Amino acid sequence: MDYSPTRRPQADVGDLTGQVVSHFLDHVAARRTQLGDAISGEITTATRMCAEIGRGIVDGCDVSDKLDWLSTAAAGWAREGLPIDTIVRAFHEALRLSLDAVYAAGTTYDRDTLTNGLRAALAVSNLMSTTMISAYLDEYRLVVGEHHTAIRTVTSALLAGRATTTMARESGVHVAENYRVIGIAIPRSTHDRPPDDEALSARRRLHRIRAALAHHGDPALAMLSVDGGTVLIPGEDPDDAELDALIESLSTAARVDVVAAVIPARTGAIPDAVQRAHELLDIVVRLGYTARLYRFEDLALEYQLTRPGPGLAELGELLAPLDAHPELSETLRVHIANDLNRQRTARHLHLHTNTVVYRLRRIANLTGLDATHTTGLWRLKSAVVARAFHPSRTA
Repeated sequence: MDYSPTRRPQADVGDLTGQVVSHFLDHVAARRTQLGDAISGEITTATRMCAEIGRGIVDGCDVSDKLDWLSTAAAGWAREGLPIDTIVRAFHEALRLSLDAVYAAGTTYDRDTLTNGLRAALAVSNLMSTTMISAYLDEYRLVVGEHHTAIRTVTSALLAGRATTTMARESGVHVAENYRVIGIAIPRSTHDRPPDDEALSARRRLHRIRAALAHHGDPALAMLSVDGGTVLIPGEDPDDAELDALIESLSTAARVDVVAAVIPARTGAIPDAVQRAHELLDIVVRLGYTARLYRFEDLALEYQLTRPGPGLAELGELLAPLDAHPELSETLRVHIANDLNRQRTARHLHLHTNTVVYRLRRIANLTGLDATHTTGLWRLKSAVVARAFHPSRTA
């Protein structure tokens, strides 16, 4: 292609380089990074090389060696954590300043000159930006992959109680003395979807949850699948309100109501805490409690009632009269899960409030336990918990 209109004598490459670097440090780096003089030398070298590549493209010269240098430099920027948007913006600012130098202000150019100049700029932009971005992204994926592997290795070791200071040093992942161990359940979509669509939707939910975790203030270590898993947050305060906000943010990101339970633990006791957190989570899921973050004290009664023993089966037998009336069993479970709020229970079951009242009366008649009285309610709730973990022999 003929780029001759852009080959007239230009400003000295050194002068142009100085203009670009000054502009970068004043307008780009100052706003987006704290780079300053620390990289001015590297930016000067890169800018000069880009100017030589651009001139070589316009002159029809072989610039493959210089493009190799640019690829290597871009990979180094990725490994050093220089933001890609800063790099791209600096490149386009350099291209703009170069065009300003080519086309003098106040001068009239014919159509062919402007058209060929635009083509030359697009050719330079296309070749250099694709070379630079491809090399950057290849290296960035490698760095992210290495970091992700290191995090998974340390997280797995923590969950198994095998984490060591040596492993932490070798991986570059900090291991805290205390963690909040959070068990998480991610419900499947309530919409009817073909299996393939639901599998894709579940993977997308998981990706959004991981992205939300990555933006959390404290570094979170996580082992998650599409159905949930375990998250480790450094610290020892399980009542930290930021944990509740984190679960809310995960629900927002996932677009489903995420359920979670937290147990604090020292690093060496994480395996036991994981078991306890998921036992609490299982209670919440089985009983259909409201989706939120639960602490142990929120579920202490339910937890104790689910421990193995003859009393568990006997409690479950209190609901045996309801086995022939599944709609009553469901109403009782939902009513307890909704904290005895008749209006919420009615909305949940798509019933009139009077229907809920009628069913509660029938439950009282069949079982001898009245949910409107403290003693009857306590025994009914205990029986619902026991039945969830030890179904009656007559069920």
